[in-house]
Parts: sequence; C-alpha cells; structure tokens
Amino acid sequence: MATVREQEAFLRAFHAAHPAVTVRTMAHGRAEDGRSSYEILRDRVAACDRVLDLGCGDGLLLELLAERGRRPARALAGLDLSAEELALARRRPGVAQADLRRGRAQQLPFEDGRFDGCVSHMALMLMGEAEQVAAEVARVLAPGGTLAVAVGGGAAGDEGYAAFLRVARPLFEAAPAGQRIPSLGDRRLRSREGFDAVFGPAGFGPVRWETVRIDLTGPPERVWATVGGIYDLGPLDPAVTAELRVRFAREAAALALPDGRIPCAMRVHIATAVRDA
Repeated sequence: MATVREQEAFLRAFHAAHPAVTVRTMAHGRAEDGRSSYEILRDRVAACDRVLDLGCGDGLLLELLAERGRRPARALAGLDLSAEELALARRRPGVAQADLRRGRAQQLPFEDGRFDGCVSHMALMLMGEAEQVAAEVARVLAPGGTLAVAVGGGAAGDEGYAAFLRVARPLFEAAPAGQRIPSLGDRRLRSREGFDAVFGPAGFGPVRWETVRIDLTGPPERVWATVGGIYDLGPLDPAVTAELRVRFAREAAALALPDGRIPCAMRVHIATAVRDA
C-alpha cells in the first residue's frame, strides 16, 4: 500500500498536469433543486463568517462563498497541495482577499479556533491519516463551528458514468503496476458510519448525511471530459486512454437522447457535522 506521502505526490503531479480538473468535471452538474454540488456546500455554511476550504483547488467554492450580497464580507482561507491550483485560485477576483496557502490538512497552518466554518469539495475523501485531519479541523474550528463536505458516491443509475466504468475497469485492471494510481484516502469517509467513527472522537456531533444525485448530462464531448477527469486515467499510456475513449463512445452512443446528449449522473454524499461546544 502506498504511503501518505506517495499518495500526496501523485495528487500533486496529477493536478500540476490537469489543473482545475474537478471544476471542469463537476461544476456544470446540477442536483434536482438546480444547485451545483459547490452551491450546496456554500449553503451549508451560510451562517458562517470565517470559512476555510480544505482542498480548495482553483478557488470556485471560495468565490461562491465570497458572494454574500449585503451581508458583511467573509474572512476566507483556502488550503491545497497543488501550487498550480492555487495559482488559478489567485486569479479569481472574488478570492483576491482570501488567505491561500499550500499545505497539508494533517498540519493546518492556522491558529486554534480561527474559523466557524470549514468546507471541502471532493477532497477530504482523498486524504490519508484521517484521524489527524479530523483533529486538525476540530482544532481550527471554534466550538459550534460547522464542517460541510462533499464526497463521491459513485454512479447514479445506468447512464454515462456507469457505462464508462464498465468499459474502463478492465483496462485499469490490465494496466501494468507503473500505470495504476495508488490507493487514495480513507474509505471510511465515504459512509455515514465511517465518517462518525473518524470525526466523532475528534469532537464532532453526529453527522448529517445526505446523498444527492448530480445530473451531468451533456453533449458527448462534455460527458467524456467529465468521466475522463478521474485520477485513474492520469498514469495510463496514451494509447490505452485513446482506446478507452473509443469504447466509451460506442457505449454512450447507445444511451444518447433524441437531441444527441448523453445522460450522465453521479451520486455525491453531503456530510455536515458541528464541532461540540
């Protein structure tokens, strides 16, 4: 099994080569109520004035958090492993005043109780040493502070994402060891019980757990960009990726709607927990 440092080295290299990949993959997706997964997290910390984004990437969620209308401006901070992602975040006008730092969630460079809200979009599930992450989040959150995260929940229905996984898994399994991704993160953080097992001892109350269907339906090229943004494709030989794209195009064509769009959806778990007072 890969060490945490090896996992983080892979993530840094992947995001250096594919900055803003998560936003390109998910920002256009919508839940049944019309919100993106980013907007759902924003709304979970609506009452918070000092918010940290763990794994902030290119800063989209921070930019959404900065839009408060007539309410006083938030004090925002973001942390990410990737210098390339942070460079993109700094270009967003709405993030100009945010405290952006490169670092690890296991060693947060912030003082105790600095924040009353913490968010993490599709990043917490990739972090190793989960108990240490939980302890650090508890440390920098003030008593009563809110943690709101989005973690992946897999394909939602037999649509484009499920079709991609059907054709991709045999290729991933056949790839030589040097072209496979390391195990990433802690599987416990993808379930309600596992989340409570990690964050409860750190000082958080029972998690509020909601599974949301995110509709990613779109033209074939956009759906390929969505499903093709997963980490497993990063180390693959380009010829294998090209073969996968051809196979997926055949599968997707059979699913196409009358207007040519490919139905595609994934599940996202939204977990919210409050730090004990």
